[in-house]
Amino acid sequence: MSEQSTPQATPAAASAAEPVVEPGSPLPHELAAALKRDSAGLVAAIIQQFDTDEVLMLGWMDDEALHRTLTTGRVTFFSRSRQEYWRKGDTSGHVQFVKSVALDCDGDALLVRVDQVGAACHTGTRTCFDDRSLGAVTGERD
Repeated sequence: MSEQSTPQATPAAASAAEPVVEPGSPLPHELAAALKRDSAGLVAAIIQQFDTDEVLMLGWMDDEALHRTLTTGRVTFFSRSRQEYWRKGDTSGHVQFVKSVALDCDGDALLVRVDQVGAACHTGTRTCFDDRSLGAVTGERD
């Protein structure tokens, strides 16, 4: 997308009684107040295939990207490297159609369930986690 904007930084220490709301946030006040953003004003967005529960990727959203995601049916991210908004699939054709969006219990992560068309990863793989296992020792319940 050609539209560019830089998210506003959020004070690191916010009082529990006074949640931080981004100035001019397009989100409903209660949602904006519930978000715990990083120092760049961003929240992690975990993207998951809605019908298989496959974790596809992680992206970043500010208030505007989340607003666009909630109101258009397509996932929009904020690119930390390019400092601009990008809607998944506009150049690649690998579209993410929104099925649901949830905020975690701490307010610092989003779970966006989507119907993914094609590859989710910029490398061309289905997920950003394909063939990237770290070989961890697995645990068992007692």
